[in-house]
Amino acid sequence: MPSLVTRFHLLLFGVTLAIAGVALIHIPPGFVFPAHWQGSAPDWLWPRDTALAVPPLLQLTLMAVFFFLGLALTSGHLARTRHILEPALTLLLSVGAACQLGLLLIGIGSDFDMFRIAGAGLALVLLVVGVVVFEAERHSYGGLRMPWPIPSDRAWLWVHRISGSAAVAASVGLGWLAWTDPGPGVLVLAMAGVLAGLPLLAGVATLATRWL
Repeated sequence: MPSLVTRFHLLLFGVTLAIAGVALIHIPPGFVFPAHWQGSAPDWLWPRDTALAVPPLLQLTLMAVFFFLGLALTSGHLARTRHILEPALTLLLSVGAACQLGLLLIGIGSDFDMFRIAGAGLALVLLVVGVVVFEAERHSYGGLRMPWPIPSDRAWLWVHRISGSAAVAASVGLGWLAWTDPGPGVLVLAMAGVLAGLPLLAGVATLATRWL
């Protein structure tokens, strides 16, 4: 049975679990992660076990969502959208794995800030995606993929201009957060909000063209 969840996605999940195992061994049970800084002191703390459980749980949720999405799509629609959805899931799972690695590095006292690197990397990806979507031309394999058709060429252009501009704006905002370093908690929330908000915005914009 075709599935959007591939062996590579399961590998990323396994890597995240392995990082959590290493962290449990090397980070003391009472350790807390500073998630936000107020001046020179942390004012938002994550308990070790709670923090390490979040990335794999989010990855499991994402894989379940994409698995059932693949079941819900027709074989033809799945074939046309697989090249978009599989890389999207890979990107989401990679962000989770990077955050887990960031927790490990913080816990062992490393100065290598994986959260800022992940935020900056995602900002670069969103910048490229935003420009591509903004400039995309309408054809069978280009542009956004929605469960419902965009009714006209003008509406298609309007949806892509909005979505592309939003992705570029999100890229700039995320890049600024990665540069100013407000703390891993803020960066994680920002990355999650961007990754969830941009597809939602594109869907709402597409539905708006159908209603208007």
